[in-house]
Amino acid sequence: MNAKLDLISLLDYIDPSSLDYQEWLNVGMALKQEGYTASDWDDWSKGDSFRYRPGECFKKWTSFEGSGITGATITQMAKDNGWSPIRNNEEYHELDWDDEINKDDDYRIIDKNWIEGKEIHDPVHWNPVREIIRYLETLFQSTDNVGYVTQTYEIIDEKSGGKIYKPTSGAYDRTAGQLIEALNKCDGDIGAVLGDYKEEAGAWIRFNPLDGKGVKNDNVSDYRYALVESDTMDIEKQNAIMRELELPIAALVHSGKKSIHAIVRIEAANYEEYRKRVDYLYNVCKKNGLTVDNQNRNPSRLSRLPGIERNGKKQFLIDTNIGKNSWEEWQDWIEDVNDDLPDPESLTDYWNDMPQLAPPLIHGVLRQGHKMLMAGPSKAGKSFALIELTIAIAEGAKWLGWQCSKGHVLYVNLELDRPSALHRFKDVYGALGIEPRNIGNIDIWNLRGKSVPMDKLAPKLIRRAQKKGYIAVIIDPIYKVLTGDENSADQMAHFTNQFDKIATELGSSVIYCHHHSKGTQGGKKSMDRASGSGVFARDPDALIDLVELELTDALMKQQEGEAATRIYCEAIKKVNYDYFDEHVGIDDQQSVSQMNTHAKRVLSPDHLEQIEREITKAVQSVRIRSAWRVEGTLREYPKFEPVNMWFQYPVHKIDDVGILKDIQPEGDGPAWKKNFNKKKSPEESKKERLAALETAFDACGIEEKITVSAVAEYMGISEKTVRNRVKEHGGFWIAEGEIGRK
Repeated sequence: MNAKLDLISLLDYIDPSSLDYQEWLNVGMALKQEGYTASDWDDWSKGDSFRYRPGECFKKWTSFEGSGITGATITQMAKDNGWSPIRNNEEYHELDWDDEINKDDDYRIIDKNWIEGKEIHDPVHWNPVREIIRYLETLFQSTDNVGYVTQTYEIIDEKSGGKIYKPTSGAYDRTAGQLIEALNKCDGDIGAVLGDYKEEAGAWIRFNPLDGKGVKNDNVSDYRYALVESDTMDIEKQNAIMRELELPIAALVHSGKKSIHAIVRIEAANYEEYRKRVDYLYNVCKKNGLTVDNQNRNPSRLSRLPGIERNGKKQFLIDTNIGKNSWEEWQDWIEDVNDDLPDPESLTDYWNDMPQLAPPLIHGVLRQGHKMLMAGPSKAGKSFALIELTIAIAEGAKWLGWQCSKGHVLYVNLELDRPSALHRFKDVYGALGIEPRNIGNIDIWNLRGKSVPMDKLAPKLIRRAQKKGYIAVIIDPIYKVLTGDENSADQMAHFTNQFDKIATELGSSVIYCHHHSKGTQGGKKSMDRASGSGVFARDPDALIDLVELELTDALMKQQEGEAATRIYCEAIKKVNYDYFDEHVGIDDQQSVSQMNTHAKRVLSPDHLEQIEREITKAVQSVRIRSAWRVEGTLREYPKFEPVNMWFQYPVHKIDDVGILKDIQPEGDGPAWKKNFNKKKSPEESKKERLAALETAFDACGIEEKITVSAVAEYMGISEKTVRNRVKEHGGFWIAEGEIGRK
């Protein structure tokens, strides 16, 4: 399908009337070789109204077997006429199969069906020499080499048997100044200056200056102009549309036949820019009903020379210097007309009838249709937090203490493979203790290995989600789709604008996460911690920031003790509540050793051994969890009090007790203390590395298999570093990406 579309579009660049009989046959053979139909060839051939004969394509089609002529023939013909597979222009581009056609691509200014034609009158006082001089003075500088053609050669049209006149390469060795001087002295004898021409054929001129060495594209010395010509509509309507479009026309020439030639200012710095601007120009013309002949794209193209007669019809200048004064002025005007921006509104119109605010998505934090950024360092469990949020929205539950509105949500997974993503959702559901009553509200779009830049992803996402009724789209993580330099404000503004497009088109909130910059973050404001340009802080309507809290050894011991005594208490109560009520005092409940003594009195040896195993597991869970503070910057709601929480793989849990309230974030101590940190010895550093590996291994134990990638993700390091640490540790084995204890 793609190939077919490509070749049919290439035929737009090939004018059948410009081909000889064999070239016309070659196109048909190539189409058949590539699997097209005779109708495709016939439809294209109708463009040659002089030679086209109904039914002829279908008769010849059956004889095209084993010709060996392929689609490459059509591709080369299209290239020769200005087509290029390169489309790097942001202003205009050829649509991809999955591209969305949106308002940004619509440069429609006029409706050709309603525009009235503008009459063109033959010149009253016909002065051929003056016509040519005026044309040369308008388009060229005196020192520019000008290419022109008066000599032709004849070929016989094999279909009609009639003569066709083809232009030769012509002359290109004189400047505009020399030609004007000679014309002023020729006493009306144009042939004495330019050479005699056949009245049946007329004469041509190249509208861009040349280098004096040839007439190909490479010989163009300045890419000033492009040719706009259309011979498929009434000539007076062509004139009207060109003027309504305010094309920056330097010279408008009647061809002496059924079209007018507009020499349009392009003013390109080089050939690449010329191609891009001509693409843009032709696209605008096409959008407004002026079907331009694509074979005229070349900068060295010939156009009709005014001041010449052709079969009794004059080739003459209709007008000069009309429309906008320059390419830049015209393009700015086109973009302004099509900016699709709303008009200013008066506040008095709405003062007593204010529009309804968007309903909340996360109560007190974010409204539906708005954007939210979650920022944090590695190991903060940002992806888990976003999965928790997805579940909270789907179930209408709380997220980090905030109530969420219930609705349909799309989670765009860019990082995990599909099985891991699905398992993670089930694991988080279980760890949160939420019944999966509304899992139908969750859609997961798994794009690992298939992600594209955000400006390409946005239209594809919008197309798929248009009728789903999502109240939230969660994109995790954005580094997979980030384009440009994240420290560049303008590039990041373009990047984040894609989130606006999604939110506007779908009416849903867009939520995404980003990483912190390097270094400690405690001393910074929450909005200054995200890596890269300040756009990341200013763009979202809500910024949720996670910063790690430094846990002291004393606090960790306290937490381990509480976990152990709680298990002892529950076990004793279950076996002998009367004993617990009579003998276990408040002070005893705070002491692990005292509770162990009570447990030995009440529990059987086997039961006690089971409880000890539970305590070991609980203590280990305490050791591997981390503490975090959630801060925020909100646009629609008042600033909230910081939320303290634990991240205990795979979920976050709010610190309802207030243990973390007075703990300072990492690096947020007094300035004098920061300068006197004791440097760790190599032995201490190694011990910390190995302990961190142990912690990560235990934390990932919730999965059936503990993989190198899972440990690397948990620790925030590369898989290569994980393998090095496993080797350094000596107590683990690695096989086929899986880690286990020896």
